[in-house]
Amino acid sequence: MSNTNPTARQTNEHSLHGKVALVAGASRNLGRQIALELAAAGADVLLHFHSASSAADAEAAVRELRGLGVRAEALQGDLSEVGQIERLFAEGKAAFGRIDIAVNAVGKVLKKPLIETSEAEFDAMFAVNSRAAFFFIREAGRQLEDGGKIISIATSLLAAFTGGYSVYAGAKAPLEHFTRAAAKEFAARGISVNAVAPGPLDTPFFHGQENAASTAYLSAASMNGKLGDIRDIAPIVRFLAGEGWWINGQTLFANGGFTAR
Repeated sequence: MSNTNPTARQTNEHSLHGKVALVAGASRNLGRQIALELAAAGADVLLHFHSASSAADAEAAVRELRGLGVRAEALQGDLSEVGQIERLFAEGKAAFGRIDIAVNAVGKVLKKPLIETSEAEFDAMFAVNSRAAFFFIREAGRQLEDGGKIISIATSLLAAFTGGYSVYAGAKAPLEHFTRAAAKEFAARGISVNAVAPGPLDTPFFHGQENAASTAYLSAASMNGKLGDIRDIAPIVRFLAGEGWWINGQTLFANGGFTAR
């Protein structure tokens, strides 16, 4: 029997042509690679960056995106402030007329013993990894076109039993509950909501917290004895944004066998 649900059909089976993607935290590292992956599939891209310190990276990314033949614009905002999340979506829709895909790759990491973690550090981690994530999903649910896709970047530490990352993993954990609830609430509009949970990735985001010994240990836990590559994660996001629409309310652990549950 053929599937006659109109929200299930893509413009082209493996293409994002005609779609507009908003990628938060996309000036560098995984967010930037995701933006490039979506653009390579034909999507126009609204690229979010946090502050003036990353403006040059954001503009360089926009030039690279445009080189792929798509429209691209950079938008700045501190997503720990709800008003700026709302402004980000409003400016994005004003620029390109619509938003079909919303990806939140914003994250803040801290590796520190629990008993040494300050109240200020706790609040900062939850402001970025939990509060901003919730209101990003909320605003995406308000602003996306029917049949849209919402994808958040979580962490494979959600399935790990380890020390040092209590407040980081704890601040990311609510993402799963936000994702499941939104998937149910937005389902009538054909909007799918998922989280991708990478393992250790070979980026400055990871290396800023680790040393040679811990890096070697974590590398050995993967299927090839290496840290993950952002180029292995971005295609998963593109899949969820396209033909993977039937996956909904899930956390996909993409970590080369680092951990599972």
